Amino acid sequence: MNVQIVLFDGFDLLDAIAPYEVFVAAGMYSEEEIIVKLVSAEGERMVTSGVNQLQLQASGKIDLSSKGIILVPGASGSVHDNGPDSIPVKLKKATETELNNILREAMKKADILLSTVCGGSLILAMDGLLEGRHAVTHHMGMGLLSATNAIPVSARIVDDGDLVTGGGVTSGLDVALYLVERELGSRIAHAVEQLFEYERRGTVWKAEGHAPKESKHENPMETTSSRSSNQTDTDKSFNFQGKWDTTISTPIGDLSVLLDLSSEDGRIVGTAKQGENIATLNNAVLEGNQLKWSMKVTKPMRLTLKFIVSVDGNNMYGEAKAGMLPSSKLIGHRIS
Repeated sequence: MNVQIVLFDGFDLLDAIAPYEVFVAAGMYSEEEIIVKLVSAEGERMVTSGVNQLQLQASGKIDLSSKGIILVPGASGSVHDNGPDSIPVKLKKATETELNNILREAMKKADILLSTVCGGSLILAMDGLLEGRHAVTHHMGMGLLSATNAIPVSARIVDDGDLVTGGGVTSGLDVALYLVERELGSRIAHAVEQLFEYERRGTVWKAEGHAPKESKHENPMETTSSRSSNQTDTDKSFNFQGKWDTTISTPIGDLSVLLDLSSEDGRIVGTAKQGENIATLNNAVLEGNQLKWSMKVTKPMRLTLKFIVSVDGNNMYGEAKAGMLPSSKLIGHRIS
């Protein structure tokens, strides 16, 4: 069995090293040869981690002809700002390398099992590779998973067939032990647990068995929408209708977006044009002096953004937000 653990600039050390040690240990107990390699999208090179810029040697390039497991770690860095050292920026930079195309091809191969630890699933999600797939990441990134139209599951490990994802940093141990059990059997996995004096945590979630009964909670968006349908009549002083030339300042550059907003039969409708791409505003509601909506975008990555804006005469200001990503400032002016 071949195991390739992917390194990229800014990767988290524990996300990569914990699974590496588990698979190497499994090789000690298995009759099957287990080859474990540290690899990169670019090939053999020293790769700088996000932990004190410690470097590890990638022995070669990711090999899609080698059947087995490819494991993608997350990144390490700041979670409190949108600077170059922040985790979202490091993950986004990883998607802008050849790694993105390689992982896309890996997901098409029946003899490759793709796995992630922590923010590794966000690398896939940011390019739309997890749309409609069950997955988990660090708890701070679950909102971003949802924003990329993945199906977030609050579990330590999520097994979605040819995709196995893990939660926060230490879940790398649990993911690797589960993969050892899944591919080599529980006896070898148990032997590794005994060697490491560690017991795997949590129930592995799969889309199998009986679904649990769900509580009947009120849908907040439906409630907001029904309430706001009346507000579009009462808040007549809030004139949002027209075409707006806006700029959204994201951590990875400014986006120019042309908004076209109007009201039809008491409902707020509109579109957003970014270059040649046009997106429809979803769930647009008016709450007091704030207009809120969500919409799908493909640039700078595939996301569902949630907007909150205010209007002052012919000026618009507010923010766009997607999961754990820092809020992006929006400013604009009415052009018609």
